[in-house]
Amino acid sequence: MEKSCFYLALFLSLFTTTVLAGDPDMVQDVCVADLNSSVKVNGFPCKADISADDFYFKGLANPGATNNTMGSVVTGANVEKIPGLNTLGVSLSRIDYAPGGLNPPHTHPRATEMIFVLEGELEVGFITTSNKLFTKNITKGDIFVFPRGLVHFQKNNGVEPAAVIAAFNSQLPGTQSLAVTLFGSTPEVPESVLTKAFQVGTKEVDKIKSRFAPKKN
Repeated sequence: MEKSCFYLALFLSLFTTTVLAGDPDMVQDVCVADLNSSVKVNGFPCKADISADDFYFKGLANPGATNNTMGSVVTGANVEKIPGLNTLGVSLSRIDYAPGGLNPPHTHPRATEMIFVLEGELEVGFITTSNKLFTKNITKGDIFVFPRGLVHFQKNNGVEPAAVIAAFNSQLPGTQSLAVTLFGSTPEVPESVLTKAFQVGTKEVDKIKSRFAPKKN
């Protein structure tokens, strides 16, 4: 237990060196997000009445449900869950993976990501803009970094569940899953664009779209 705490403390201390590349600097002690405000700014406006609960969240304590198509689930601890993070430029997530589970290729347009493995073993990787793939197998206590904006993934190749804590140098890093973005957008990406980009026919595109189309109420 003490060893795990040491690794986690090291992980968090290392992550602070990347904060300068993230969200703009704060100009006051706190600016707790008013998530219900209709005012649109780069971030969220500050609310007047604040409490310690605005800086508290316990949603990462337990594993999330991984009984879905990808066999993984992301539980975010960003400004939408912790209003006190507004203007602070940091957030966390917990990612859980079933055996064989995949966090599919995606990007975070506003943040670098650093993961700390809580349990299990993962194959992780990212792809540079020159199409060079960097991959590594990581296990409990290990750390891996995904540079801001680059496509990356994690896959549990083990026979046991796995979990990581992910840190971001943004209060709201954003996530774009490549498949969902291209095949599940509203309105739809023109079919002619997808068939030409992926060099496939309309039947293949329609088949993929049917898997990612937004659910109708």
